[in-house]
Amino acid sequence: MSVEIEINLSAAAWESFDSLEGLVRRCVDASLAETRAKLFEGCELSVTFCNDAEIQELNAEWRGKDKPTNVLSFPTPGKLAARPLLGDIVIAYETVAREAAEQDKTLSEHTAHMVIHGFLHLIGYDHETAAEAEEMEGLERRIASRLDLRDPYAEGEDEAGELNEGHVDTI
Repeated sequence: MSVEIEINLSAAAWESFDSLEGLVRRCVDASLAETRAKLFEGCELSVTFCNDAEIQELNAEWRGKDKPTNVLSFPTPGKLAARPLLGDIVIAYETVAREAAEQDKTLSEHTAHMVIHGFLHLIGYDHETAAEAEEMEGLERRIASRLDLRDPYAEGEDEAGELNEGHVDTI
């Protein structure tokens, strides 16, 4: 199963990041392998790497929270296996870079975690309840392990329910 990925850079800070496309591809492939999600053949995913100002606007518009966040997911409405467009993931540079430094992680590691987290939302995972958070966090850990990344929830990182104080379910 292949997912077509469109990468959009809307913040200059991301331009210095080596191989965002390769990072996203590895995260998506590992997520699909771990979850065994059934997707529309040739489905598409858009990932926008932006700044805090842009994600704050989106967060205010779609979630009513006028502050930046690390990642937002915008799943395309409809049945997962029957839609060609999975949705959009938006990741903010300043917030992700600050969190990476606070958690003693590389920017690449934390960005990978945000891609994984956002992608899991697009394919139907959530962390609104304790049980959902436990399931999603476990998946994130296993996917990170597949990629030889450190446990994204090791000491210093919030629990899944607090990682991203929510997300956009549908546009």
